[in-house]
Amino acid sequence: MIADLQCVVLDCTEPRELAEFYQALLGGAVNQQDRRWAVGDDWATLHTPSGLVLAFQRVADYLPPQWPGSARPQQFHLDFGVADLDRAQEQVLALGARLLDEGSDGRGWRVCADPAGHPFCLVRH
Repeated sequence: MIADLQCVVLDCTEPRELAEFYQALLGGAVNQQDRRWAVGDDWATLHTPSGLVLAFQRVADYLPPQWPGSARPQQFHLDFGVADLDRAQEQVLALGARLLDEGSDGRGWRVCADPAGHPFCLVRH
């Protein structure tokens, strides 16, 4: 095992409003204090009663998916918690992932893409 799933992140225009929508649907706490994420105008979280965390990130030019169809496909990414960013990056690249952003500015995450091009983040525990 390389990582554990920390949350599913959905793109949107209004993170807090979307978090509150899913809170009404699933229960839980919006923007519960959690050392893994800083919430604000561009980022909101929902800690659900089942333990699943959904996160919502503002995207300025967000266009909602069109379903069915592929003109604007479904948009989200996964965050994986890892103890060692360098080691986890090495392991996922060996599995066929591509590095999209190495986080060289000291951030605690790296952005990669799976073999089909879907982005995901490796986030330091």
